[in-house]
Amino acid sequence: MLNPFTSLVRVQVWHSMNHGLLRRAISAIALAAVILCTTLGLPSAAQALPPGNAITDGRALLRYALPIDNEPVRTLQSSIEDISEALRGRRRLSSVNTNLIRAERILDRADEKLLPSVRSDQQAEAQALIANIKDDIGRLREAIDAKDKSAIWDGRTAILDKVGVLEESMVQDFPFEVPAEYSHLAQLKGRATLEVTTTQGSLTMVADGYNAPVTAGNFVDLVQRGFYDGLPFTRAEDFYVVQVGDPPGPDEGFMDPTTGAYRAIPLEVMVEGDSEPVYGVTLEDAGRFLDQPVLPFSSYGTVAMARPGDEPNGASSQFFFFLFEPELTPAGLNLLDGRYAVFGYVVENKEVLGKLKPGDSIESIRVVDGLDNFIPPQA
Repeated sequence: MLNPFTSLVRVQVWHSMNHGLLRRAISAIALAAVILCTTLGLPSAAQALPPGNAITDGRALLRYALPIDNEPVRTLQSSIEDISEALRGRRRLSSVNTNLIRAERILDRADEKLLPSVRSDQQAEAQALIANIKDDIGRLREAIDAKDKSAIWDGRTAILDKVGVLEESMVQDFPFEVPAEYSHLAQLKGRATLEVTTTQGSLTMVADGYNAPVTAGNFVDLVQRGFYDGLPFTRAEDFYVVQVGDPPGPDEGFMDPTTGAYRAIPLEVMVEGDSEPVYGVTLEDAGRFLDQPVLPFSSYGTVAMARPGDEPNGASSQFFFFLFEPELTPAGLNLLDGRYAVFGYVVENKEVLGKLKPGDSIESIRVVDGLDNFIPPQA
């Protein structure tokens, strides 16, 4: 089984790929961070947090990760997302009306603010979505007047799901070309929704090919081959990760039947502000210590590739679900970002992850939407 983590102080935590795994590795990383904070006199975690809060919801991260350029729709999105502050008691419930007024102003000027960014083939659907969102806001106001927090939360979720669909309709052509040296690998030119059925229940995840086309494409290719069906979870550490994808026998990854060789894929990390991912090197080794990935490890249920600790380009089939609570990996202090390729998030039934133990297994994974975005590997 692959040994995914190495120390942040450039000391290899493990001397063998086959010994130890995430719990001790992450503990070593955490200890290294504590040592650094102590020896360098860095501020406490709370003091060191950057302005604002980390986004911890996988669906929100996926919305913000869409390659679109429309500020009004982002304002619409954030106006609805911020309702959670009132629901958590950080603001008066009546203050939600301010958020709704801001959202309605944008929706009322959709012809000017929103629709010009929508693809021509999606115009009719977008107009219907906007009308539905307006209706949902009306129902949300009724829930606010009734002080029904459960209904408010459900209304918020319903609106955000529709805003996400509206934003996806604004994505034009795929935003970049995968480098020629990797173009023969499977790619996902967009997103795919997958249902993962385990012995503890089913969950839904979204693979994001806009920001990790090779990593997500490799995953979908293996799913289509039935590679993961029946494979056991080889590690399940409380509050750390659950990992899967190690096939039976001595091989630690996928052996391509057409070549007989181990299929390795490059480390792939899209950085905020960049036009294409960084390939083949960690952000740390690239000297980009302060840069933030578009797909961060800030959500419970982050999905990422495992790899040998000393080989950025050694990932193949093994992947893991990240189970750290977001409070332990805050924005700006996350010790995993830029070192491992995140390619998606669990968006439904996250509670299944906490039930998985060694001996549990994947019964099946199937693509339920987005398979038309998949490009198989080239011979």
